[in-house]
Amino acid sequence: MALFSGLAESYHRVRTNAHVRLGLFWLGIVLMLLSPLLGVLPGPGFIIVFPLGLALALQNSTWAKRIYARSKRRWPKHGAWTDWALRRASAKRRLELEKQRGAAESIGSPTAISPGKGD
Repeated sequence: MALFSGLAESYHRVRTNAHVRLGLFWLGIVLMLLSPLLGVLPGPGFIIVFPLGLALALQNSTWAKRIYARSKRRWPKHGAWTDWALRRASAKRRLELEKQRGAAESIGSPTAISPGKGD
């Protein structure tokens, strides 16, 4: 476990360099562009390569984050899937808030009583 934490720390330290971030962004774009070509090959290549490229692009570019946020507002169902796949902290917070709001609404609202057949 200590090995993985050391790798994560060194990855975050290297990512602070602007040239490295630009390289990782372009690597993500290349992976996303190559993923349809892998889709025709047998195996789960597209399913693995596209999200990896998307994650690299979103982590290393504010432009990509803006485009992602705009498309997420336009197609919220697809944005929820992407948030789940990328395990985004903002999606987890939003889900918890929705659960709390739903619980508060169900507690505060009176239950509707439907009349019986003989009434």
